[in-house]
Amino acid sequence: MIREPFALGRSWVHRIDPRHRVVGAVAFTALVAVSHNFLTLTAALALALATTGLAHLDTREVFRRLFGPGLFLMLIWLVLPWSFEGPPLARIGPITLSRPGVALCAEISLKTVGLLLIFMALVATMTLDTLGHTLSRLRLPDKLVYLMLITYRYLFVIEQEYQRLMRAIRIRNFRAGTNLHSYRTYAYLVGMIFVRASERARRVHGAMVCRGFCGRFISLRQYPSSPNNRFFAAGLVFSLGVLAYLEWSN
Repeated sequence: MIREPFALGRSWVHRIDPRHRVVGAVAFTALVAVSHNFLTLTAALALALATTGLAHLDTREVFRRLFGPGLFLMLIWLVLPWSFEGPPLARIGPITLSRPGVALCAEISLKTVGLLLIFMALVATMTLDTLGHTLSRLRLPDKLVYLMLITYRYLFVIEQEYQRLMRAIRIRNFRAGTNLHSYRTYAYLVGMIFVRASERARRVHGAMVCRGFCGRFISLRQYPSSPNNRFFAAGLVFSLGVLAYLEWSN
């Protein structure tokens, strides 16, 4: 149900400590979010594209994931340039394109694509359970991390329960329609999913307690120090320094 097409790989980025990658993605996001200089945003987009190339991501999958945000950006480009007040840049018949509106659209587009690419390259290249344990090692609240991990694990279980119930009502010749019987059937379906999920949660908690669960998930994965990590950290600091200089020097 949750696809992770970038998580399995043998690229240089995949071998970097996940903690370095998460910190790098957050630092890059914070810097790009407050930037407004087009030179800075263009350099940030180039850096994100280079990182995506180093991660050896599937180009078709990358474009597929950019398709939804691209539709949103297209809507902004269709509305904002002619509805934003400011000096005119061009006239297309009765429509006047404002210079600030076009500049704002370009800024939003560069930021959106750059941030999506950097997160695909640095964060989407790890599984969600790896991300959870990484956030725990970065001292995020344990309850938040465990909630994310358990939700990720048991979404698949709830989806299986949903499929089982759907097969049961189809076997009974149920046909969805815009009538009271269909609405009542779907209400029963949602109710049964919650009932079964609650019952499964109780059984799972009992099984975890029997196995010695004491409120902490233990990860056996180790990420020893390596030249790749040091090189990535140095490159990250240098790149962010260059972006900060380009932004605040202008």
